[in-house]
Amino acid sequence: MSDRPFHKRRSSLYGAGAAMLVAALVGGGLVSRGAAEREQAEIAAENALPTVAVAPPRPGQPGEIVLPGNLDPYNRAAINARVSGYVREWRADIGDRVRRGQTLAILDAPELDQQLAQARAAYRTATADRRLAETTATRWDGLFKKDAVSRQETDEKQGQFASADARAQAAQADVGRLSALSGFTRLTAPFDGVVTSRSAQLGALVSGTTPGAEPMFTIADVSRLRLYVRVPQAVSGQLAQGTRATFTVPERPGETYQASLSRLADAVDRQSGTMLVEFLVDNRNGRLRPGAYAEVHIALPGGEGTLQIPASAMILGSQGAQVAVVDGSGVVALRPVMLGRDLGPTIEILNGLKRTDRVVQTPPDALAAGDRVRVVPAKQTSAPNAKP
Repeated sequence: MSDRPFHKRRSSLYGAGAAMLVAALVGGGLVSRGAAEREQAEIAAENALPTVAVAPPRPGQPGEIVLPGNLDPYNRAAINARVSGYVREWRADIGDRVRRGQTLAILDAPELDQQLAQARAAYRTATADRRLAETTATRWDGLFKKDAVSRQETDEKQGQFASADARAQAAQADVGRLSALSGFTRLTAPFDGVVTSRSAQLGALVSGTTPGAEPMFTIADVSRLRLYVRVPQAVSGQLAQGTRATFTVPERPGETYQASLSRLADAVDRQSGTMLVEFLVDNRNGRLRPGAYAEVHIALPGGEGTLQIPASAMILGSQGAQVAVVDGSGVVALRPVMLGRDLGPTIEILNGLKRTDRVVQTPPDALAAGDRVRVVPAKQTSAPNAKP
């Protein structure tokens, strides 16, 4: 029997095996190429995502805020003439320290003197008329009891006495009014203080009835001063009575003064968005002057629950202040936040963030809510100084 058919069958088997091997190699190459292409597509898609650095917000830190302020006297009084007259003498000038009740100026009021003399004469006349009317009424009352006169006549005499008595009281009141006005010819200090202005001149005619007239003297109590400061609304909630502050004034370089918060307006000005607060300053040594400008440093506690983020993380637009945060899947969300103090490199956040949020440190301009990003941790730096 010939071996030819056997060799032919073996050759066919070898050919089929080689074809299968080639097919397997080709198929494996295609699969590998597809996997590589998918991997490359995934890498390309990953590389196409914007890369952002994220870090959690820092806890709020104690600090201070620096604001302008103005010093005012604790009390101030404008001394005006209550009556018209001529300045006979003035006894105090600007810069003089005066005591309560001390005479500042004396006026001559000749017309007032004449009116007072006339009123006193009228009072004496009214008093005499009252005595006569009283005697007559008493006499007619006795005659009425004896049936010597009628009831009508007796009532008329009683009425005349009552009228005379009323005229006498009116004349007495007029004398008292003019006597009180005469006392205003002597101008006195209402409290201890310093004379800060004087317009009185010898012989000058002053009027006590002219509205808006310039005061003859201005007295200021400078033993204590009021320091007025307008505080931004964002930090007004951290202030309370007793809050301490320090301040400086330009004319005393190198000197620092203490103040204590005494009153808060508890209302925000619509135009400026600030609240007026008042500090009290002890000025018994007289080093400070009312009306002066002051640079005020107000100590602020690190508000409980407040956080700080880099200023570069803020997104300001038509929606207000927002911060971009990234979840565990790399998806961006924009959170509206309430701003606190601007501390320069950092900004205080009062509401809108949690301590565990991952905040985008420098968000790209085109970043929007719902975008996917590639996250890298931000470089850790030391806590910034809370002082601006």
